[in-house]
Amino acid sequence: MRTLQILFFIIAVSLSLSSQGKKENEGNFRLLYWNIQNGMWDGQTDDYQRFTTWVTDQKPDICVWCEAQKLYVTGTAKYEVETEDECIARWKRLAERYGHKYVYLSAHRDNYPQVYTSNIPLEVEKLIVGNKDTVVCHGASWYKATLGKKTLNMVSLHTWPMAYAFNIPTSEREQSKKEFGGDKYRHIEMKYICQETVLTHKKAKKEYWAMMGDYNAVSRVDNVKYGLPEDSPAFLVHDYIMDETPYKDVIKEFYPDSVISTTGGGRRIDFIYTTPALLKIATHATIVRDGYPAPVRNAQKISNFWHPSDHSPIIVDFKF
Repeated sequence: MRTLQILFFIIAVSLSLSSQGKKENEGNFRLLYWNIQNGMWDGQTDDYQRFTTWVTDQKPDICVWCEAQKLYVTGTAKYEVETEDECIARWKRLAERYGHKYVYLSAHRDNYPQVYTSNIPLEVEKLIVGNKDTVVCHGASWYKATLGKKTLNMVSLHTWPMAYAFNIPTSEREQSKKEFGGDKYRHIEMKYICQETVLTHKKAKKEYWAMMGDYNAVSRVDNVKYGLPEDSPAFLVHDYIMDETPYKDVIKEFYPDSVISTTGGGRRIDFIYTTPALLKIATHATIVRDGYPAPVRNAQKISNFWHPSDHSPIIVDFKF
């Protein structure tokens, strides 16, 4: 009898540890953000089965996919851009597999949009591409979700990715890099996006706002990893967010003493920011670096591709 009790105890502990590894939802609402690299280039080989199976296991309520449009022929670096209609149709098919009925495409000037999928309807508030003076190159969007009596404002973005500034002639790019042209341009984009979204609400600090995306910029809160000068322009984007908006860095709030990479290259450039009111009801946050999403460099070094992506997903749970 004693042996049987010990056996049951061991089984119970094993099951408990196993369930922890599945990252069960610790609230009643789950937000999943991921830059999936070129429309989930890796997923084309199995019709996205591994991808949709993993998403199903996470049980998200709303997903935001960065770089959502397919850009290459399966397994190659041969350019093949799908149309917006094809992109939406593909995502409706994939979203249905993991239980999401609704699909929304962000604004974009090129072929790098964000896509929202959701198990509840969303309302578009603003599609952002900039103006004649400020180009938001990959676009941004502001969508709203109604959760009971609460409104969740969601801003998605993907800033300029290059070390040189936007729209610089080839002959001037090296000089622009030396002058941190890319960081300075991302700063301009970020100011514009925030001024078009969260800063239009005087009481945003007490409202539910989340801003997520590939910022292509590092934060000074992680400088223990980078060792950059304190006055480095590399910090302009996140300094602006932290100093001029009500947003808080969710991952840093949960892991203040850690620097967790969101890329295969080791940098944290993907962030979810929330207002203090929304942060207060956040129950769990994680950057998923293990299992299926673990970034692995393409063995043939086709372009700069990774499997399944060169970025890692971020999951945040809330208790509404």
